[in-house]
Amino acid sequence: MELKYKDMIRALNAIEDERKIPEEVVLDALKEAMAKAYKKDAELSDINVEAEINEKNQTIDIYQLYNVVEDVEDDELEISLPDAREIKADTYLGDVIRRKVEINGMSRAAASLARNVMRQKIREAEKVAVYDAYIDQLYDMVIGIVESVKDKFALINLGKTTALMPKSAQIPQEHLTEGQKIRVVITEVNKDTKGSQVLVSRADPMLVKRLFEKEVPEVAQGIVEIKSIAREPGERTKMAVVSYNPEVDPIGACIGQRGARVQEIIEELHGEKIDIFPWSEDVTVLVKNALAPAEVEAVLPGEDERSLLVVVAEDQLSLAIGKKGKNARLAVKLTGRKIDIKTKAELTEMGVDYEKLVQEAEQRKAELAKEHEKREAERMEREAREAEAKRLAKVEELAKASKEAAEAAAREEDAIPEEMQEVMSEKIRNDMANETAAPQEESKPEEAAAAEEVKAAEAPAEEPAEAPAPAEEEKAEEPVKEAIVKQEEPKAKKHKADLEEMASKNDYVSVFEKLASTSKPKQQTPSRRKRKNKDDDGIKVRNDVLLEQLGKQNAAEPAKPVYTEEELAEIEAQQQAEEDSQYDIDYDEYEDYYKDEEGK
Repeated sequence: MELKYKDMIRALNAIEDERKIPEEVVLDALKEAMAKAYKKDAELSDINVEAEINEKNQTIDIYQLYNVVEDVEDDELEISLPDAREIKADTYLGDVIRRKVEINGMSRAAASLARNVMRQKIREAEKVAVYDAYIDQLYDMVIGIVESVKDKFALINLGKTTALMPKSAQIPQEHLTEGQKIRVVITEVNKDTKGSQVLVSRADPMLVKRLFEKEVPEVAQGIVEIKSIAREPGERTKMAVVSYNPEVDPIGACIGQRGARVQEIIEELHGEKIDIFPWSEDVTVLVKNALAPAEVEAVLPGEDERSLLVVVAEDQLSLAIGKKGKNARLAVKLTGRKIDIKTKAELTEMGVDYEKLVQEAEQRKAELAKEHEKREAERMEREAREAEAKRLAKVEELAKASKEAAEAAAREEDAIPEEMQEVMSEKIRNDMANETAAPQEESKPEEAAAAEEVKAAEAPAEEPAEAPAPAEEEKAEEPVKEAIVKQEEPKAKKHKADLEEMASKNDYVSVFEKLASTSKPKQQTPSRRKRKNKDDDGIKVRNDVLLEQLGKQNAAEPAKPVYTEEELAEIEAQQQAEEDSQYDIDYDEYEDYYKDEEGK
């Protein structure tokens, strides 16, 4: 069917722009409307018809669908195989084939049906678009323009749609005018109703919360949180706040400097009073704060878990209840508990023992505190067990991964030819032997040279050296000998340097200097020289033994001393005393000599 394609597309584009509906949705609605109009015009409601937009030819084509069968029973729904192959050659039994139909006109009924179908489909698409646009803004504050005000509702234009604000959602005594801009909160969004899809309100407590988020940066940033809020629209609002920053006062932040912040909100709500007090997890403290400015003497458990009995003084009863029960209602909304306000006199008239109730309340509070501590302990224990289970699972996972890696390495090693394995093994053994021998070769010449220098500098030994200890004793004394060598080597090198320095000097030496010089061992007494040679020989023997043992050890293996710090200090002090005693001179022997010199 040929239609004025350009006019149709122009009309569809206007619908898209006006209703904010995607092009695909409008085209699908048009195709469905044309198919139903054709069935209406042909007076065949059970046939299968499809409409297709041919952009190349700029036409809207109608196709009728047939099932390919062997024996045709209904020629409006079925077609034989030979006739189907005349339309399409590669057709088989059971296929569905399309045949283009031509009509020159459309009846009034068919056109009306097409218009209604288009309208319905566009309306449904519009609902979906509005729902998708506003569902994410549920309980958000938006700015709308008042379109019309009726006795039971007002229509607010939000831009993409017109929202409905019932009379109950308006602030009492607030006069709305057409064209007025107001702040509202979206309370409901749906796509199943025939009327307006979006409902807004100015009486909902959420509006007050959104206004504080707008005016108070600490609330918007989450530093101060509004934990609970209750509202009597146009009269009073009670709000419990808490601060997560100890340096920020939640009440002061909401009020602002000289009340500037809260005053902006009060003006927006046309003089509605706002009470702000600190939040508390303890319901007793929360109820006392919620009933302010009335002073509460006690908050006791009521008949059930959701009810509370509040005891106040006689002069505080009317203040706690409030005008027309407003203060008590707000406290009930804010705490979510049923509150019964009584005085002591009323409790006495009812035959209730006030003191007993107070004791029971304190006992119950203590029991609840113990239960809370027990639950907290169980929770911490459970978390500890879960953490330990996770740790063990991770350890098992790492062990499994390590085992798999080892198995993979073993498989790779097995894949290496035997000749290559022998070559690699031989290379590894040679490298280990070189690493072991290198430190020994380096250490032996240095230690041997030091021992030879010490031996050349000292006098020849007069007594035979002590024999080395057996192999078992040497093995047990290896750590001790290593410590002794480390302590004596610097002293031997220092003594050698002193000898070389004295030998290099050719200046004149007096008789006293010859006798008193520590570099002249021959001036010592026979007993001291004998003891010194014996000690030196013992040191050289020990050095030789230690050098031999060090040559046998692996250079990479560190020394393991067995002496404590106190024992090593004692050994060092003893050796220092022995060394100092070698150079002691008995000057009394030469007293006569000096006298003779002076006499001359």
